[in-house]
Amino acid sequence: MNAKEFLIELLKFKSITPKDDGILNFIALELSDFEAFFVEKEGVKNLLLTKKFQDEGEHLAFCGHIDVVPAGEGWQSDPFKPVEKEGFIYARGAQDMKSGVAAFIDAVKNVNFKGSRLSLMLTSDEEGEAKYGTLELLKFMQEKNILPDFAIVGEPTCDKFLGDSIKIGRRGSINGKILIRGKQGHAAYPEKCINPIHDFAHALKFLAGFDLDPGSADFSPSKLVITDIRAGLEVCNVTPNDLKLMFNVRNSPDTTLDDVKNYIEKVCHGLNYELEIKQNSKPFLTHHDNKVVQKLNESIQKIIKRVPSFNTKGGTSDARFLAEFGIGVCEFGVCNDRIHAIDERVSVEDFEKLCEIYKDFIENF
Repeated sequence: MNAKEFLIELLKFKSITPKDDGILNFIALELSDFEAFFVEKEGVKNLLLTKKFQDEGEHLAFCGHIDVVPAGEGWQSDPFKPVEKEGFIYARGAQDMKSGVAAFIDAVKNVNFKGSRLSLMLTSDEEGEAKYGTLELLKFMQEKNILPDFAIVGEPTCDKFLGDSIKIGRRGSINGKILIRGKQGHAAYPEKCINPIHDFAHALKFLAGFDLDPGSADFSPSKLVITDIRAGLEVCNVTPNDLKLMFNVRNSPDTTLDDVKNYIEKVCHGLNYELEIKQNSKPFLTHHDNKVVQKLNESIQKIIKRVPSFNTKGGTSDARFLAEFGIGVCEFGVCNDRIHAIDERVSVEDFEKLCEIYKDFIENF
């Protein structure tokens, strides 16, 4: 089957995180000339497909996820029965990211690759906790001494037009909770209470929306974003016993977990408080002159005559795991205007061009 037909078949699988619904077996059969390794842990299924071309040269990988978020209500058609209409294919996962997966699967078929090995890394746990997905594949490849040198993650990275953006890094994510202790009491006798809202009020302006660094050419500032504040009993005559605040920082490499912790301790000095803070994912940056970035840039300009920007916007992705293993990695895929949304869709023309870009990239790497 051709690339579009294969994409449509992938979109029929109800592979909601972390279930693969049989899609990984389907993919393995499609690339029967690749050696297949199924890596499963804690109910999460992953697939490594790898093919050796020669003894010497670079090992190139494509990485992606076949799991999708729940469809939700309000679709014009069944989200797991793809519909092609007016140049688009509508289905859950059409953009995020079965189009990327279908495109790089099509690109590796009968390709002229000059390196040593091509690999495809597929997980069913990217949209979930991502604990037992790509990371487990990387550990498996490390044990077999076949870690790739370079990789592309087929996430939907483009903003308005295919080829307008390559992601060369991602910010990290730090989550935290602050608990301000007080003493509950009657609002008519505030002198007998310790009101944690009043105690904390002066500190809020130094936390809400505060930039922990000025940003850089590649990263926006690491901003402290308050995501939740709650206190009290939802009545007007009782002061709260404590105040709970939650926050998130999407941090660049210029701001560390310790930097955030130290700043909060400085702002909250003198308060009776507890702080819980955790780095959920680490930031990374692949430099502009890295081979994988440059070659992908060349293929995009060659196939669609568009000069992409390099950026690090958006949330986290599995590219962070590859970066931790020292792999030169960037992300490139279709537009992301409807990811996780009702009536998710992908442009057929963009998808077919993506197949061409990936193939040209492989053959000229």
